[in-house]
Amino acid sequence: MRKIWMPVVIALLFFVQAEAQKKNAIAKLDESASFDAYIQQALTLWKTPGISVAVVKDGNVVFKKGYGVTELGRPEAFTTSTLSICASTTKAMTAVCMGMLVDEGKIRWTDKVSEIYPAFKLYDNYSNAEVTVKDLFTHNAGLGNADWLWVIGTPVDTVIEKMRLLKPEYSMRSSFIYQNLMYVVAGEVIHKVSGKTYDEFIQERLFTPLGMLHTYPNYSLSVKEPSHITPHYMYKDSVVKPITFIEAKGIDAAGGVWSCADDINKWMMFMLDSAKANGKALLKPETYAGLFTPSSFSTNDFYPTAKLTKPHWTTYGLGWFQEDYRGKMVNFHTGSLDGAVAICGLVNDEHFGVYIFGNLDHTEVRHALMYKAMDLWVFGDNKNDWSADFYKMYKGLRNDGEKEETDFEAKRVLNTKPSLELKAYAGKYSNEIYGDAEIVNNNDTLMLQFPNHINVQLNHWHYNTFLGKFEYEWYGKTWITFSLNDEGEVASFNFSGIEYSKK
Repeated sequence: MRKIWMPVVIALLFFVQAEAQKKNAIAKLDESASFDAYIQQALTLWKTPGISVAVVKDGNVVFKKGYGVTELGRPEAFTTSTLSICASTTKAMTAVCMGMLVDEGKIRWTDKVSEIYPAFKLYDNYSNAEVTVKDLFTHNAGLGNADWLWVIGTPVDTVIEKMRLLKPEYSMRSSFIYQNLMYVVAGEVIHKVSGKTYDEFIQERLFTPLGMLHTYPNYSLSVKEPSHITPHYMYKDSVVKPITFIEAKGIDAAGGVWSCADDINKWMMFMLDSAKANGKALLKPETYAGLFTPSSFSTNDFYPTAKLTKPHWTTYGLGWFQEDYRGKMVNFHTGSLDGAVAICGLVNDEHFGVYIFGNLDHTEVRHALMYKAMDLWVFGDNKNDWSADFYKMYKGLRNDGEKEETDFEAKRVLNTKPSLELKAYAGKYSNEIYGDAEIVNNNDTLMLQFPNHINVQLNHWHYNTFLGKFEYEWYGKTWITFSLNDEGEVASFNFSGIEYSKK
């Protein structure tokens, strides 16, 4: 009797297995179809010209697609092979590069940076003596944000030289201020220890082994590729326009990488598979684990999205922000440069990753799609409308900002005039940290000129304060206030909290 029933049992088992596989296949199709429809709807709401998206799960690419155009007014589609800016999602890649050198015994996370790289010095002696290699990656060594140095095109060696003049914003490892300069130093340490430039190292040791043949350490190295994005900015009244691409030179280790959806899925699968490339581990297990070990506390208000996702904790690893979402640990990072964005989100325990490139300045559709992808592939849930919720929240924040600006401008004192003739404000100025600037008077119109072609038109506001409008419109506007000396001559001006003295 047992022999008679055996074929039937086997047949039933095969049938059940086949039905299960069929249901899984249908579920995957439903996830992809739902996500695809959601993306198209979200892009319209956020007025984002184009994006590309890659989703990986359990070692497979389960979704990969491009949407929209690379530039408004032009027909070229934003595809999965279109190169875009990784920006600060580069930071996690830099941490992997340093981890390789740690594994080779060429450096330790606990080594003092000043002993390895003597050119690096900080303002106070204690921090200067104590900052470790690991501290370069965790945003808690006391250094404030000094990105203006690289915005005005300061060479890397000069940036590092000027860091010793930056007063600490807080005592070492007692707080958290996100900044890029420490990652620039990390790139130089990699150069010092390996004998290869950062660009050479990351290309040879990371991109090539992963088969990321269309990924580059900076824009200049990527120009041979046929398709690149054009950055865009949303002006008042929600008008989106292309803007000039300005290559941020010297910050490759902090945010210079360019890639595409076809390549970046390989990076995510590498990070979800214990840093293995073609079955070979490029990092030791303990080094890999250290990348995702919380190293400093972040702040819950760093990303406004936390107001709605409500994480219980927020930390920072080595190149990764970290939080809990629906009971799972998420490692993620955004990337933002003028007119373009990126975001990478990993749920390591579920072998899940999502990456989004976009060509609109700070389009937070990226956050909405990251959480939506997690909802679909990790939690099997399609009820949250993060796009609508985040859009409403960010619109409110933008309205609040515009109202604050309007209220401030309403305090303008009318019918005043500068203390001196406009030509008296012209001349050369300097700041010990940020270098030179010049104010040029042309037919009673003042232009403030910084290095790297950063120009600001000055219009009298009240007394000795002028309203500055950047020539790059998307930089917005600022106020410049002049101070006079005891002889009634122009002595200095204050620009966004930076004091420039007249030469």
